[in-house]
Amino acid sequence: MSDIEIKRGLKDVYFATSEASFIDGNIGKLLYRGYNIDDMARNSTFEETVYLLLFGKLPTAKELLDFDAQLRANRTLPREVLQVIEIVQASHPMDVLRTGCSALGCLEPESATRDQHQVADRLLAAFPSMLLYWYQFHAGGKRIETETDDPSMAAHFLHLLSGKPADEMRIRALDASFILYAEHEFNASTFAARITASTLADFYSAITSGIGTLRGPLHGGANEEAMALIERFQTPDEAEAGLMDMLARKQLVMGFGHRVYKNYDPRARIIKQVADQVFEVTGKDPMLNIALELERIALEDDYFVKRRLYPNVDFYSGIMYEAMGFKPEMFTVLFAIPRTAGWLAQWQEMLTDPEQKIARPRQVWIGHDTRPFVPIEQRGTGVVTR
Repeated sequence: MSDIEIKRGLKDVYFATSEASFIDGNIGKLLYRGYNIDDMARNSTFEETVYLLLFGKLPTAKELLDFDAQLRANRTLPREVLQVIEIVQASHPMDVLRTGCSALGCLEPESATRDQHQVADRLLAAFPSMLLYWYQFHAGGKRIETETDDPSMAAHFLHLLSGKPADEMRIRALDASFILYAEHEFNASTFAARITASTLADFYSAITSGIGTLRGPLHGGANEEAMALIERFQTPDEAEAGLMDMLARKQLVMGFGHRVYKNYDPRARIIKQVADQVFEVTGKDPMLNIALELERIALEDDYFVKRRLYPNVDFYSGIMYEAMGFKPEMFTVLFAIPRTAGWLAQWQEMLTDPEQKIARPRQVWIGHDTRPFVPIEQRGTGVVTR
């Protein structure tokens, strides 16, 4: 089998067709259903973006109004889910989200009278409620009502976070970040969700697979790791010396480069502009100067330039989230909640694709050829250590 080419990480392996999003990494282009991400982030709302991803078109005013109302009606959580969240309250919020999704699936399963589209609406609306209930209970044992009249998911999220309605700047900033994270082709978590869906498993199982995959530091957890990099240094000079030392030691530098983009990530450019607007209101945190120094190095140093390792969306989103009062452990959740919309869109495509089959890749065998079985009394007395 020496002539078989192994595609590590499935790089450039085409698995299925999709109309949900498109990336041209060479020029830094991202489209949602044909609409440029710049246009969506500047002119749309997250709910409008979700509608576009799920239904393939921008909604009319009436359609958006009805869709918003449907999401608001699904914010309340069953008592049993709240009890589960309290039990796991010491866990990482991504683990809470994964557990909450499974618990909700047990209580509100798919059925003949409750189709998968209703499940999709439920999860989109319920995830912020789950996370903010966990946040308040974890922080001080406080049990909160998860239902608000806020018109958007971003406003609902921020209201539950602080206990009072948020200002428009923060709402718009969070809403923009939700739009940027909503969908991104066949990334690892979307692929995992589609693999699960290919078995015709229930929708909750597919989304749980996506959450678990997004949890890792090489995927959704990268924004936590990027913030951890910034927090390692006390001054811009220390940041420059530390980064050069990391490169000399060939250590992984989180927050720079992307598996697909070989040009500037268009989402990073947008989120940086949004972050600047946040800083005008919140003031510039001292860590911002450190982040700007790391950014300068990445844009000028030969190591980064030759490899096209530009600052990515995770680098800037972490700084912005921190300025808005979010703790680093919440960063990945702020990625997972909007990405649920992309998982939903991809799942729908998979179920309606008549040519889609259960995923079944092959391996390249590098083990022993057929060997004779040796009875245990003839195997000697050696001990295998692990």
